[in-house]
Amino acid sequence: MNEREIILETLLLIEKGEDFSNRIITDVLDKYAYMDRQHRGFMKRVMEGCVEHRIRLDYVIDRFSKTKTDRMKPVILCILRMSVYQLLYMDSVPASAVCNEAVKLAAKKGFGPLKGFVNGVLRTIARNLDAIPYPDAETDPIYHDMIAYSMPEKLVRHFRTCYPERADAIMRSFFKEAGVTVRRMVSRIGQEELLAKAGDVLRENPPIDGLAKQETAYCVKGAGITEIEAFTEGLLQVQDAASMQAVYHLPLRPGDTVLDVCAAPGGKCIQAADILCKLGGGSVTACDRTEKKTALIRENAERCKLDNIRIEVADATERIDSYVNYADVLIADLPCSGLGIIGRKADIKYHMSLQQMEELVMLQRKILNNIADYVKAGGTLMYSTCTLNPAENEEQAQWISDNLPFALQEMHQIYPSDHNDGFFFAIFTKKQG
Repeated sequence: MNEREIILETLLLIEKGEDFSNRIITDVLDKYAYMDRQHRGFMKRVMEGCVEHRIRLDYVIDRFSKTKTDRMKPVILCILRMSVYQLLYMDSVPASAVCNEAVKLAAKKGFGPLKGFVNGVLRTIARNLDAIPYPDAETDPIYHDMIAYSMPEKLVRHFRTCYPERADAIMRSFFKEAGVTVRRMVSRIGQEELLAKAGDVLRENPPIDGLAKQETAYCVKGAGITEIEAFTEGLLQVQDAASMQAVYHLPLRPGDTVLDVCAAPGGKCIQAADILCKLGGGSVTACDRTEKKTALIRENAERCKLDNIRIEVADATERIDSYVNYADVLIADLPCSGLGIIGRKADIKYHMSLQQMEELVMLQRKILNNIADYVKAGGTLMYSTCTLNPAENEEQAQWISDNLPFALQEMHQIYPSDHNDGFFFAIFTKKQG
């Protein structure tokens, strides 16, 4: 199969909805790892772009097709989406080549009688790229945002209501190039030594506004993460720059016992273990609910050569008596709606419902009620999410203060930008007695 046929088969697989698109795309790129980087880069960009911009692509197709997208055969719809994406966003691909390849692909997939339809729709769009009638931002702002940001109406209204001054910046940020961000293992290598070893493939991220304490984050450039020697040697850990801030703000002390109850894939618990090693001692117990999840933590911990992490299968919704009064510091990065990481997982915006968001608030409270006793008196609880939803963030922090024996020390809503995902964390101290 050539790269366009692979793209089509992948988009059809994504349409079935049996797994997250980012996982499907990663598996496909791994399967065709023997292809040269240019071809794989083209495939990755088109596959991800068709998911990220799906609403806008369908809008454009509907403007120029008598048969609307909701009535098209999946194969034809996916061929049109991948082709229109190239016309709108990839100037390096000639329009004639896009149209010709689409027609050939339709015929190859058994839709020869529809070659004329595919050709006609695409060539009409190609001739009118500068005259597509998009919704007006003044007269119909919600519909405008839906198309401009390929965002479902429910989420446009959510961002406009909850973050009126930042809504445009938030939705725009989801189209950033989702690079790989890494953190230096502070117990194993110094910054100057790291830059001498791998500086040619690392770019320092700018500090995050509003946070006095900073952990240096690096964006990997020009190479796959597994190709970097410093990564394979366990000197770097993949972690978003915003996530790093939460652990960096914890009052970790030598000898502390840290418990991470929803730890996979392991970024925050590995960071905590790394800091404790540098401080001179302490341990981390990292839990998650399945063997598959804990295997991810174990893989990262072993690569980073950390021997102060204990990994256990445990469900945070079920009480474990042996954890009562166990933790000096408890990390509760709980299941959430994930609206802060739409830039990395575009499926979220299409599948997350308002009802699911309400259900997640209650799940978070169930877990928080269950784990409150795990923290020693005077110990620290960190509650965090990777979402942009006051009900799961600021309001949940207030609920913790009102209903559990914890006093709020600080909280931060980090907004997504070109350099980091959206993230929220609140740090509490457990009351005495």
